[in-house]
Amino acid sequence: MSLIKLGLPKGSLQDSTFALMRKAGWTFRVGSRSYVPSVNDPDIAARLIRPQEIARYVELGLLDAGLTGYDWIYENGADVVEIAELCYSKATSNPVRWVVAVPNDSPIQSVKDLQDKRIATEAVGLTTRYLADHGVTANIEFSWGATEVKAPELVDAIVELTETGSSLRANQLRIIDTVLTSTTRLIANKEAWADTAKRTKIEQLALLLQGALNAGNKVVLKLNARKGDMAAISEVLPALHAPTINTLSDPSWVAIEAVVEETIVREIIPALKAAGASGIIELALNKVVP
Repeated sequence: MSLIKLGLPKGSLQDSTFALMRKAGWTFRVGSRSYVPSVNDPDIAARLIRPQEIARYVELGLLDAGLTGYDWIYENGADVVEIAELCYSKATSNPVRWVVAVPNDSPIQSVKDLQDKRIATEAVGLTTRYLADHGVTANIEFSWGATEVKAPELVDAIVELTETGSSLRANQLRIIDTVLTSTTRLIANKEAWADTAKRTKIEQLALLLQGALNAGNKVVLKLNARKGDMAAISEVLPALHAPTINTLSDPSWVAIEAVVEETIVREIIPALKAAGASGIIELALNKVVP
């Protein structure tokens, strides 16, 4: 097997990436000052890199594959192979957004009002293309961080990444438009993707990472029931496909197993009990592969 050079995002996405990888079957460990994680797979050599840079290094072949946001692929104009969309972020499983935000008391109400204004952002390329699409010319400056605190004293508006909007609200900013919606992507270098051995490994990563995400809000319910109660129980039990039913040593009883959404478990367990189920067990899942 060829060694896969894998770029993992350092920073705000690191912990959620490591947690997802662990559910998928790969355990990464790294010291507080290290950029070279250890992993329980001899076929992977991982590096922690700022997500802003991963797409560029994958394009250049310095990395075979990596996890980064679609926003940074777009920002860098990186010519890479997008293998899988992985809907997870720092705090939620929702996409993140690059938004235009202005102070609450700003007269700016729309993108057209940004004409000749000063805008701070880390995503200069993305912002430049967005303004060009709207026929607006503005002064765009690269922000090295703490972008939210720069308006209104230093700039008129910012283009900033947000997941929940809480930081913008805390800094008395309001959103006037969304520039780009982004999710995490597994990407590969084109030459690595053309290599059969590397492609097989990257496809394995994609399959199991997606399986881990699919399992994120699902559980297995196992229960026993009399055959005469099966119809009533099946009406209550919304399985992923159809419940698995096995006959027990007592032929009048069956064991039923189903994958269900975790959010509905509190509602259906009492209903299952009322329909005749017994010995109900709820089990967490690591992966669900359709």
